[in-house]
Amino acid sequence: MSQGQNFTKGKILMPLVKFALPVLAAIFLQTMYGAVDMLVVGQFAQAADVSAVSTGSWLMQLITAFVVGIAMGTTILLGRKIGEGRAEEGGKIIGASIMLFIVIGVVITVVMEAFAVPIARIMQTPPEAFDATVSYVRICSAGAIFIVAYNVIGSIFRGLGDSRMPLLTVAIACVFNIAGDLLLVGVFGMATAGAAIATVLAQVLSVVISLQIIRKRKFPFVFHKRDIVFDRKRMGEVFRLGFPIAFQDVLVGISFLAITAIVNSLGVIPSAGVGVAEKLCGFIMLVPSAFNQSMAAFVSQNMGAGESGRAKKALLCGIGMSLAVGVLMAYGAFFHGDILSGIFARDAEVIAASAEYLKAYAIDCLLVSVMFCMIGYFNGCGKTLFVMVQGIVGAFGVRIPVSFLMSRMVPVSLFGVGLATPCSSAVQIILCVGYFFWVNRKRIREE
Repeated sequence: MSQGQNFTKGKILMPLVKFALPVLAAIFLQTMYGAVDMLVVGQFAQAADVSAVSTGSWLMQLITAFVVGIAMGTTILLGRKIGEGRAEEGGKIIGASIMLFIVIGVVITVVMEAFAVPIARIMQTPPEAFDATVSYVRICSAGAIFIVAYNVIGSIFRGLGDSRMPLLTVAIACVFNIAGDLLLVGVFGMATAGAAIATVLAQVLSVVISLQIIRKRKFPFVFHKRDIVFDRKRMGEVFRLGFPIAFQDVLVGISFLAITAIVNSLGVIPSAGVGVAEKLCGFIMLVPSAFNQSMAAFVSQNMGAGESGRAKKALLCGIGMSLAVGVLMAYGAFFHGDILSGIFARDAEVIAASAEYLKAYAIDCLLVSVMFCMIGYFNGCGKTLFVMVQGIVGAFGVRIPVSFLMSRMVPVSLFGVGLATPCSSAVQIILCVGYFFWVNRKRIREE
């Protein structure tokens, strides 16, 4: 292969780690890309603006989660074809994926622009932050097609075993977003609207520059403009693999939006505090998230090549590495949450609320180190329907009910509300472990 890596031969741990490191860096920058809005607004604006960015960015993260989920179908399908030794199919798969995501991007833009106000109402956005939240969502939604574009670019290259190009794409976006936020929010005082405009412009510039770089790259297959057609069969394959992941991610996102709505009903300080904590959690969960995406690419190639044993070993390696880092992250979140929260906010009450909520996420650091790796493994195996089911059970069977119950206990504790997340992760791990042994017993019987 002239680009990317073949994971079906040789060592497991080091190739997996080397692939995961650029993914980790990309997720870090992606998290920075989202968090910088909160960081700059928290330093130059009021608590209501922090609440608006918190709620608005959650809505946009929900959209991004859907896009990334569908795009995972491209990653899995490309990886499988490479594992099967059929890389010549790559150009047609990419062409069909581009056409599919053009349609998705247009639909997202129209829907979010039309329903920004009712969605903000459903979120129980505090009155002080309502107009700013609607403005943030509408401005960001105008750039939805670019959100779609650079996530599709990342999915294609991860499927090829190349995790560096996605890193470059998000690095470009992050640099431009930071510069835009400092200029529009810090210098011109545009607060929430400035943060949203900076986000959209960064996405546009990232996609334009990335496409220019890609034009000079070589692929392990032939790709022509004529491949970008409405290929119902291949578009259906990508969608069939990606939709369960996307649907699960959206429902999980909705469950967190429900928690945000529950917290919003408690007032602007809890809303802002949890918003800050959620941004920090993006950094705390970096390593498990990186192994989640890396595992899918690694496992898809090996399952395509019939190397199920290598796929299982990769799962164990990923869990071990992720858990080792998870212990450190849990310690920092539990014992030093106030220091971490102070990075994103100046208000003492907001910092205290964030630190309280972070203690619950410290517990989750340990659990997701196992859960995310297992989800990545099942995605790589093409078991995306199970991934969807376990996500729905965790989100609607555990996370929302527990958070709602805790929010009704007097006095209300944000730590108690936050415990809904580790409770959900524990249930999902049980489901994943049970399904893992069931699938392997079934495979042994069939052999």
